[in-house]
Amino acid sequence: MAETLTALPETLFTQLQQETFVLLHTVDAESGSPTSSAISWIYAVDPGRLRFALDGRSRLIGNLKARPEVSVTLFGSGSVHAVYGQAKVVADKLEGVPFALACVDIEVSAVRDAMFYGARLSVQPEYEKTYDKRAADRLDGQVFDAMKKAQ
Repeated sequence: MAETLTALPETLFTQLQQETFVLLHTVDAESGSPTSSAISWIYAVDPGRLRFALDGRSRLIGNLKARPEVSVTLFGSGSVHAVYGQAKVVADKLEGVPFALACVDIEVSAVRDAMFYGARLSVQPEYEKTYDKRAADRLDGQVFDAMKKAQ
């Protein structure tokens, strides 16, 4: 059985210093059912805290406020990792971003290797932005800069 960690190991912390595709899992505030959403505006503030941005009108924000228990599925270091923690909205609107994004922190409580036995992830999932590359790069820069300044 894989060891449960209470913070990100160095390899995952380093990976989360740049834009990374992850799955965010919340509990739906109305139905109580699990939800999953792909996000890429996420980074590790330190090994014990993740920070991400979401549209402030998103149903996910209501989910997080009602039930702060979350998990993040992270693909890296040849495996799939489940990061568990408590989420807290740190800013309802990020400054310097052209639309209303909320900023959320996750205090990490556990990190587990979630890959099935006898396998390793041979290729990282990749994605591409389907709108203007320059506009995407500019927006990404604005969002990450604003998240780093959020209190």
